[in-house]
Amino acid sequence: MIMLELITMTEFKRQLKKTRTIVFPFGTIEEHGSHLPLNTDSLIIQEVLKRVAETRNFFLAPPVYYGVCTTTGRHPGTIGITAETLRRLSADLIKDAYSKGLRNILLISGHGGSLHMSALKETAEIMVDQLDDINIAVFSPYDLLWKELAELAETPNDSHAGEIETSIMLYLAPDLVKGRATCEYPGLPRPFIVKDKVKYWKGGVWGDPGKASREKGESAVKLMVDAVEKVLGKIGKF
Repeated sequence: MIMLELITMTEFKRQLKKTRTIVFPFGTIEEHGSHLPLNTDSLIIQEVLKRVAETRNFFLAPPVYYGVCTTTGRHPGTIGITAETLRRLSADLIKDAYSKGLRNILLISGHGGSLHMSALKETAEIMVDQLDDINIAVFSPYDLLWKELAELAETPNDSHAGEIETSIMLYLAPDLVKGRATCEYPGLPRPFIVKDKVKYWKGGVWGDPGKASREKGESAVKLMVDAVEKVLGKIGKF
C-alpha cells in the first residue's frame, strides 16, 4: 500500500518506476443526520480505497475533505466549498501530479452530489484536452453501483444518511454511529431552487437508517471495492 503522505521523496521516485497511477479521494464535511459523523463521505471512500490498495499498486493520496454541498449547505455542521473552488483545486492536483510523472489519475468521490461531480468531470474534460498521454477517471462508486445498492437496501429510494450509508458506517466505524435517525425523505419543491432547504429537510436523512445492518455494510463495501478494482483494471485498455 503506497500512502502518499507517508513516504519520502526517495520512496516516491522508486515507486514511480512501478506505477504511474494516483488516486485522489474526495469527500465532504457534511451533515449526515443526527446519527452519522460529518466526515462520513470522506471516511467511507478512504477506507474503500485502502482495501483496494492492499492488492493494487497505486499512489493513494490523502482525501480532499471538502466538497460542494448544495442541498445540505445550510444544515448544522456542513462546511462546503464552491464548484469553482473544487474545479480549481482538482485541476491543480491533476497538473502537479502530471508534472511529477503520474499519468493515470483517478478522482474518486465518496460524495455523489450533482454539482460536486459535475465540477470534477468538467475539470477532467479540460485536463484531458490540455495534457498529452494521460488517463483520467472521475466517478463515485454510488453512481456505478446504484442498481446493486438499491437491491441490497430494503428502503425504497434510499440515499443520503439512509440505510446503506448507515450500514457501511456500522461496518467500517461502528463507534461513530450514534443511534439511528428516523426515516425521512426531503420535501424540496422541485424544480424550484429554495434558499432555506432545512425547512423542507429538517433531519437531513434520505431513507430509513433503522433498517441498516453491519452485514449490509460489509456487502456494500465489497461491491465498492470490486467496482474500483474494475476501473483500475481498464487503464491502458482503451
